[in-house]
Amino acid sequence: MRIVCIGGGPAGLYFGLLMKRRHPASEVIVVERNRPYDTFGWGVVFSDQTLGNLRAADAPSAEAILGAFNHWDDIEVHINGSTVRSSGHGFCGIGRKRLLNILQTRCEALGVKLVFETHVVNDEDYEADLIIACDGANSAIRQKYAATYQPDIDLRDCRFVWLGTNKCFDAFTFAFEKTEWGWFQAHAYRFDDNTSTFIVEAPERVWRAAGLADMSKEEGIAFCEKLFARYLDGHPLISNASHLRGSAQWIRFPRVVNREWVHWREDANGERTPVVLMGDAAHTAHFSIGSGTKLALEDAIELANSIDTAFARRDGDLEGALDHYTRVRSVDVLRIQNAARNSTEWFENVDRYASFEPEQFAYSLLTRSQRISHENLRERDARYLASFEHWLAERSGIVRDTNQRAVPPMFTPFTLRGVTLKNRIVVSPMAQYSAVDGIAGDYHLMHLGARAMGGAALVMTEMTCVSAEARITPGCPGMYTSGQLAAWRRIVAFVHAQSDAKIGMQLGHAGAKASTRLAWEGIDQPLPDGNWPLVSASPQQYLRDVSQWSREASHDDLREIEAQFVRATRMADEAGFDWLELHCAHGYFLSSFLSPLTNRRTDEYGGSLENRLRYPLQVFSAMRVVWPQDKPMSVRISAHDWVDGGTTPDDAVQIARAFKAAGADMIDVSSGQVSKDEKPVYGRMFQTPFADRIRNEAGIATMAVGAISEADHVNSIIAAGRADLCAVARPHLANPSWTLTEAAKIGYFDIAWPRQYAAAKSQLERNLERERASAAEHASLSPQERAQRAEGSV
Repeated sequence: MRIVCIGGGPAGLYFGLLMKRRHPASEVIVVERNRPYDTFGWGVVFSDQTLGNLRAADAPSAEAILGAFNHWDDIEVHINGSTVRSSGHGFCGIGRKRLLNILQTRCEALGVKLVFETHVVNDEDYEADLIIACDGANSAIRQKYAATYQPDIDLRDCRFVWLGTNKCFDAFTFAFEKTEWGWFQAHAYRFDDNTSTFIVEAPERVWRAAGLADMSKEEGIAFCEKLFARYLDGHPLISNASHLRGSAQWIRFPRVVNREWVHWREDANGERTPVVLMGDAAHTAHFSIGSGTKLALEDAIELANSIDTAFARRDGDLEGALDHYTRVRSVDVLRIQNAARNSTEWFENVDRYASFEPEQFAYSLLTRSQRISHENLRERDARYLASFEHWLAERSGIVRDTNQRAVPPMFTPFTLRGVTLKNRIVVSPMAQYSAVDGIAGDYHLMHLGARAMGGAALVMTEMTCVSAEARITPGCPGMYTSGQLAAWRRIVAFVHAQSDAKIGMQLGHAGAKASTRLAWEGIDQPLPDGNWPLVSASPQQYLRDVSQWSREASHDDLREIEAQFVRATRMADEAGFDWLELHCAHGYFLSSFLSPLTNRRTDEYGGSLENRLRYPLQVFSAMRVVWPQDKPMSVRISAHDWVDGGTTPDDAVQIARAFKAAGADMIDVSSGQVSKDEKPVYGRMFQTPFADRIRNEAGIATMAVGAISEADHVNSIIAAGRADLCAVARPHLANPSWTLTEAAKIGYFDIAWPRQYAAAKSQLERNLERERASAAEHASLSPQERAQRAEGSV
């Protein structure tokens, strides 16, 4: 093959040397616009895992890189005069110039042709069997074939400058300084014997307010030296971007995503040549997670492997190899980019967390990307995490000797008004479609009672409807007759008598999503007969050409429905419920007022967000008046419609502030289910960032929901201050005692079980202890010992 790599960064050099090493007869050319052994930037970061991948791909270059690395285990966080340090992070730093020198030397040794000082803007200047476009985040080749690649480039909010210093930091250091204009932060790490990278970053509005946009390069550097003087110990900051003038050294990070990674170029004779994106030309990941170079090198490894696999089959299917490369790398890159997005947004919003005490601020920073979890921190630095857990528990009123096992965050108590929950776990409202005439029967007693005995602190009813017409299906429970009140009173009494859990009622009205079949008979499908009329903020049809059309609620309708909510609230108190939640999410009646997708009214209840909030707030306020002042009220909202033109997370913060002002104690933060045009971005804990924003911007307690499935998730969310409670749904359907089981899984045994189940507690804990010990022993074995054991077992 004849291969041309356009761009002599890590991706192009590494792919070039891999292909030349594996296929010496191939002609491999790397074309770079800079001079030989010249580069800009300072140090780059690798994890220990990345080093393992490099050793397997090309041991000589890996050993040279390893020999030039500066290793560190510690991360140090400085804020408000305090320092928090944790260990066990296992990272390595190397100068970018040194890395490129190693790769260039290895390329030359293998016979790769390196061409410098050649700026390529037209790939057609080169005839090749394969062209790699690895010409950086501002790729000219990607721009040329943009119609094929379909790039999506998102310029992030912060401005940053990449500097260096001769101050040698002994830990990866994050330093935060508040100024009259806002927060600045520095990311600093050592990468050789006498040099450290020192990146300074601030949100665009802060950067401009400080006057940096109008400063010369030298003035900007002097500003940073003065601001971070306490960390530099008199050492100056240095720029190696001699080609940049004035404020041009401050840039905004471009998040690059491409729908396609391969363009097939066709010449006049019909010959097709693939032009393949690699490295920053294909994707970028914010420097705060240190994965940009890692992704570039792993791109090179995967493409080389994919080509080898194709040729090993002797079919020479280059197109198939490229398809495989794109498919595999797209998945890996998306995972890293999602983590990078979380990290980027954290640093863009430091002021959201700056009021945290330093201990929690540092924990929030360490877990910002969701790649590092609570238990992962325990593996890295058990002493640090135990100290933090003790500190956090003390904030909840639990003081223990430091020799005792600290109480995990999920098992700390939480108090709102006059109600104290024993831990942070809530059984989510989950529709069961098992009521008869709106009456909760033995099924509901069993369903809610079992989960109350299963360790959760708060058990919520499914959405309980305020009238017969408000039901989603004929199987939905209600709170509008004396028979329904009696049934609920029986269930509440059982929960209170047989457990120390609290029980809450969620009240709602289905609106345009009412009068449908039971879920297992056709979710959201209209009833085959016996349908009742629907009402919502504006006329709508939830399922296009399928659902009934709802009518626009008249002012008489609004008064009647408000009265129904007030009546149900009084009955919920009479039944003995500890907690009340108003359902304003998922496209139901009150949600239909909040979302611009479903509210097209022209009266005082439509138009601006303030107007769209008017009726839901009116209903909430009327309920709050009759609900006891010592009992909490929460509101469930959809924080994101996932549809252009719908409710956004920015709107959600404003909605939360409005309900807080009306007397709400907590926002239960969900998303979606307002429109069938939605395109959610799923993933573990995918809705938690919305709860985080609302909690820390609107200043109200939140409940996180959605893809929270294990203790590690809950502990991370609570410890980082992203939410105050976690609502767990499907795992509780699979296991009513999910909370008790998860406690045993993480080795936390100081939790009460129902007396009747005490024997099961001790047995489960013993079994899980044995499993943990066996797993630890297996992890300590060498690969050879593991193979021997496996052979012996066979």
